[in-house]
Amino acid sequence: MLNKILIIDDDELVCQSLKKILIKLGYETEYTTEADFALDKIEQFDPDLILLDIYLTTMNGLDLLKQIHSKYFNIPVIMITAFADVNIAVKAMKLGATEFLLKPIDIDQLKITIDKAITTKNLKAEVERLSEIVKEDILTKEYFGKSSKIQKVVNAVEKLAKSPDTTILIEGESGTGKEMIAKFIHQNSPRKDGPFIRINCSAIPRELAESELFGHEKGAFTGALQKTKMGKFELASGGTILLDEIAELSPEMQAKLLRVLQEKKYFRLGGEKEIEVDVRVLAATNKKLEDEVKKGNFREDLFYRLNVGQVTVPPLRERKEDIPFLAYSFLQEFAKKFDKQIKGFDAGALEILTDYPWKGNIRELRNVIERVTLLLEEDEVKEKHLHFLKSGSAEASVSEDKFVLKIPAKGIAIDVVLKKLIEDTLRITNGNQVKAAKILGLSRSKLRYRMEQLGIEVTKNIQHN
Repeated sequence: MLNKILIIDDDELVCQSLKKILIKLGYETEYTTEADFALDKIEQFDPDLILLDIYLTTMNGLDLLKQIHSKYFNIPVIMITAFADVNIAVKAMKLGATEFLLKPIDIDQLKITIDKAITTKNLKAEVERLSEIVKEDILTKEYFGKSSKIQKVVNAVEKLAKSPDTTILIEGESGTGKEMIAKFIHQNSPRKDGPFIRINCSAIPRELAESELFGHEKGAFTGALQKTKMGKFELASGGTILLDEIAELSPEMQAKLLRVLQEKKYFRLGGEKEIEVDVRVLAATNKKLEDEVKKGNFREDLFYRLNVGQVTVPPLRERKEDIPFLAYSFLQEFAKKFDKQIKGFDAGALEILTDYPWKGNIRELRNVIERVTLLLEEDEVKEKHLHFLKSGSAEASVSEDKFVLKIPAKGIAIDVVLKKLIEDTLRITNGNQVKAAKILGLSRSKLRYRMEQLGIEVTKNIQHN
């Protein structure tokens, strides 16, 4: 397929001359002399590159460049002008121009500049595509810990991994390592040489969910400017896709996902060609999906499709013997990252780590070790370096023991209780929604939904009513 170039210049003769040259050089070429309709022309022609004159009759080329870059930021723009002006050239580059050429244009230089710009654009697109594909070091069974509980899970997972297509539901609290279990499944499966793609279902805006999962054709909805966008299922072709936080999928997307699992094919949003699916589906959730089915929040038929293989990852508090092993592993990781020589933990530090409740599980432990390693100025982590955990644990247990919900004799609306609970939590976190969601055991998207529903507005240093 020929690369397409659009010329925007108010001189008809220049446009015709450049078009002939570019066609001979092997490019599909169109032009427009009307700057006011240039954006419409871009929309219609969908060029790979634009040649834009700086001095146009009805508009400054730099102003048009600004409009092009804001709407079509992925299309490289080469500015052309008959006047050498360093200041204008610098301004054009700051506004997003790829290159700056002077008239009369040297044909050899033009071809080199165009080819370089298109190559760079294609490389950026490839980097974006590859960034969707998670590449990790090979995980071993020992990576997850040495306790009998976790090794029992890993041994079961290793057996389930041998099937190339069996769907597996991974349940467990936030931070227990569900994504790493999914990667372990992928790496021990017949699909290990294919891509591994994770998508967080709770983080996708509802109106973009179908496009993210299955892709879209140009013009399928407002803002769909690319000719074709591959969805995560297409990117995962030949490999594995992890649908994290699967319980947060809307009922509409649950129905579409069920059809894909049943029929192994789907349409891109706005597309007419059916695409066959060659991907293994893993799903993860911090909720008990069977309970969500009983509540009417999740489709029963989809639950049974996902739950062919089922894994529950135990929380860290149920396998405390793994805490020293995991802590040492994270310490080695971050000591190397921060270029520090740290030999380990003293007995007091290990005791604090082992006794701490770890509500955030492995993720919380890892974050704590990263923080300590970064700040540490000695060659060993000692009890004094972890006192913030000791006080935090005590405060948490005291506050939990003293919590009493008083219901007025006349009763109270549940929305009033929820609003008060969320407002008080946001007050404690100084308006930080991520921390508030963690305290309340909610996803951030669920907290924001509740805030909108209850009319709660957040400002820093929230005042008491």
